[in-house]
Amino acid sequence: MSIKKVTSHPTQNEGLIFERSQTGRVGYRLPKLDVDEIPFDDLLPANLRRDDDLDGVPEVSEIDVVRHFTRISTWNYSIDLGMYPLGSCTMKYNSRLNEKVARIPGFAGLHPLAPEEESQGALELIYKLQEDLCEITGLPGISLQPAAGAQGEMTGVMLIRAFLDARDGDASKDRRIMLIPESAHGTNPASAALAGFTVKAIRATADGLTDMEHLRELCDAGGVAGVMFTNPNTVGIFEKNIKEICDTIHAAGGLVYMDGANMNALVGIARPGDMGVDVIHLNLHKTFSTPHGGGGPGCGPCLCSDELKPFLPTPRIEKEGDRYFLNYDIPTSIGRVKAFYGNFGMMVRALSYIYTHGNDGLKEATEAAVLNARYISHLLSDTFDKPYAGDCMHEAIFSHKNQAKKGVVTLDIAKRLIDYGFHPMTVYFPLVVEGAMLIEPTESVGRSDLDAFIEAMKDIDAEAQSDPELVINAPHSTRIGRLDEATAARKPVLRWKPDMETFSKSA
Repeated sequence: MSIKKVTSHPTQNEGLIFERSQTGRVGYRLPKLDVDEIPFDDLLPANLRRDDDLDGVPEVSEIDVVRHFTRISTWNYSIDLGMYPLGSCTMKYNSRLNEKVARIPGFAGLHPLAPEEESQGALELIYKLQEDLCEITGLPGISLQPAAGAQGEMTGVMLIRAFLDARDGDASKDRRIMLIPESAHGTNPASAALAGFTVKAIRATADGLTDMEHLRELCDAGGVAGVMFTNPNTVGIFEKNIKEICDTIHAAGGLVYMDGANMNALVGIARPGDMGVDVIHLNLHKTFSTPHGGGGPGCGPCLCSDELKPFLPTPRIEKEGDRYFLNYDIPTSIGRVKAFYGNFGMMVRALSYIYTHGNDGLKEATEAAVLNARYISHLLSDTFDKPYAGDCMHEAIFSHKNQAKKGVVTLDIAKRLIDYGFHPMTVYFPLVVEGAMLIEPTESVGRSDLDAFIEAMKDIDAEAQSDPELVINAPHSTRIGRLDEATAARKPVLRWKPDMETFSKSA
C-alpha cells in the first residue's frame, strides 16, 4: 500500500500511527542494565519467541503518540458534544459531580480484598444505595452484584427459576414457559432460554399494548413460569393494564419480571412493586447517569419481592448495629454472579446522582424526560408516520412510511442526520414497527437542542421529497462516507499489514 506523506501540522485527515513511524525514534528511555544478563533461552522457549524483530511496529516519540490520539479523539461524537437520541438507551448526561465523588481516594483506591473493618465507608455507601433503589422501585430485596443490565436481567430470571423449583419441587419441571411480548428487548428471550425456559411470544394490540386476550389464552394453556415485559414498553407506551397483567400471571401460578430499562419514565412517579411486579433489574447507566457503553464496567441491580429475597446472590451487604458486613451464609442463594461485589465505582456515581437530585429532583427529571419525548412526538407527527396514536412516555417512535414512497428509508434518514451534526436515533427497533425510528431525548436536552433536532428532521424530510438521492447517499460530511456495516461486523479488518518495502523506504 502507498504511504501517505506525514505533515508536521495538525490535520483533520490524520494518518495511521504506523504512518508516523520514523526509524530510530523512541518514546522511552530505560536505565542502564545493572544486573547480570540472563540467557534468553532460559527465559522463553524458542517456539514461543518472535522471529520478525518486531518489523512494522511504529517507532514514534511520546509527543507523536499524544498528538495522534488527541487528534483522533476530536472525531468522536460524545454526550458532551450534543444529544444522543438513542431510543431504549437513555443516553443522559454524565454529571461531573458524580465523577468527582467516584475519585475520592478512599473510594477509588480501596482494594477489593480489603477486610470489612477497613471498608465500612464503602459498605455503608452500597447499603444506602440499596435502600434508595428499593424505595424507588417499591421492592424490598436487592443485589448490586450484576455488572450490567443484561446480567441483572439474567439474575432476575434465575431468581424466578430458583423460587419455582423450591415452591413446586419436582413439579416445577412442568412449569417452564416464559411469556414475552413481541416488542421485548432481545436479551429477554436469551435470558429466559439460558435459565431453562421456553419462550412464547405475546401479541400486541393495534395501540401497541399487550394483548390481554392472547395473554389469558397462553396462561390457560398451562405451564407458565412467568412473564417478562418492559414498562413503559419498547414502543414507548405505558402498559395501562399492568395490574391486570400481574394478576393474570399470578393467578396462573407464575411470576412477573419487569425489564427496568425504561425506568427513566417512572422514577418518582410510579413504583413497579406497587403494580404487582415480583422482580426487576435497573440500568444505573441509563436511569442514574453512570457512564454508558464502550464495554467498560456497568451495574445492573436486581430487585425483588420478599418471597424471592432468599434466592438473591451472595454475598449480601447487611447491617448489624453500626457495622456493615458481607453475608455469605445464605443456603438458598443462587450464588455469586460477579466477582467481588460488582463494579463499585458505578455505585458511587449512582448514589451521587440520587443525592444531588433528591426526591423532588428525581421526579422532575422524569417529568422532563417525558415532556421532551412528547414534544418531539407532537412536532414531528405531521411529517413522519406515527404508528401508535397514544401519548408516548420517555421516547417517541416513528416509521419511514412517508419517506419510503420516495425511496428514502430509515437508514438513509439516520445517516443524513450525521450531516446535520446529530447522532442518529435508534433504527429498526423495535421490530414490530416497519422502518422504526426510536427517539429518546432524555431530560438532559434543553428546548433549543430539541428544536434544532426537530428542524433537522423536517429538513431531511423536505430533502427526501425534493431530492431523495441527497439523503440516500448520505452522509456527505464524514471522512469515510457510508460504510458497509454488515460486512464490517462479519469480516472486520483488525490488523494493519504494511507493504514492508514501501514502509522501510518512507521511514
